[in-house]
Amino acid sequence: MTTNRDDVKDFLVSRRARVRPEQVGLPGGPNRRVAGLRRSEVAMLADVSVEYYSRLERGSLSGVSDGVLHAIAGALLLDDAERDHLFDLARAANASPVRGQRRAATPKTLRVGLQYTLDTFTGGPAFIRNDRLDLLGANALGRALYADLFRRSERPNLARAAFLDRDWADAFHPDWDVAADQSVAILRTAAGHDPHDEDLQALIGELSTRSPEFRAKWGAHDVRRHATGEKHFVHPVVGVLDLHFEGSRLMSDPGLSLLLYSAEPGSPTADALRLLGSVAATEQRDSAEHRGTDVRS
Repeated sequence: MTTNRDDVKDFLVSRRARVRPEQVGLPGGPNRRVAGLRRSEVAMLADVSVEYYSRLERGSLSGVSDGVLHAIAGALLLDDAERDHLFDLARAANASPVRGQRRAATPKTLRVGLQYTLDTFTGGPAFIRNDRLDLLGANALGRALYADLFRRSERPNLARAAFLDRDWADAFHPDWDVAADQSVAILRTAAGHDPHDEDLQALIGELSTRSPEFRAKWGAHDVRRHATGEKHFVHPVVGVLDLHFEGSRLMSDPGLSLLLYSAEPGSPTADALRLLGSVAATEQRDSAEHRGTDVRS
């Protein structure tokens, strides 16, 4: 039976090493022999025994109460995404193998209604992805934004493209490290939430085998919520795009996320999106006319 003990251990150790004593009101100094906090200091801050915390850090979250988890999260200064990840790890540790594998499978294709919904957004790129970063569907601008990827696959994967198609990724992302870190953190979050997702585990295995950069970033155990922020791209046709994004889970399909990109009104990016939409419409019309010629010939 597989367990998540190594993930628990590595996550807690990495978070403890990141906290400086001064951040939690403890004396620092140059003579400390560990990076970050000592186990005894985390135990004191969380009001548990050193032996008990040491057991947790060895990877055993079985039977740990929510109160203790909250205390550990507070002692380690975990943000919301990290706190949720810790609770996900605890749930996985306490679930039976049979129960753990009963989670509903994430859809691999979009319902027609979802694609219709995407198509109603015309002001910016919009797409739906799963937690493995597969693009399951997009509106016209979304397909135009990721045109190079959609030409190669009807369901491109953003993490695979970022790490295994570096010519495309380095040109498309002005800061590849930031984009790559975000992809890994999303995958790490998903792995903690659903450790029995076989497709996700296969993707992680593939990327770990083929990309040393992915292996290094995966080992950092960083997690994140991908709900709002900014994205920066360099599109091969329209150039620099500085976009705002909003993301939301779908109530009907909790394993899927809807992401909407928008540009500041009157900005160069807004002009670039209009140009991108015009180029995409022209290509779609030319493609339709070409198919019509083929049918008549």
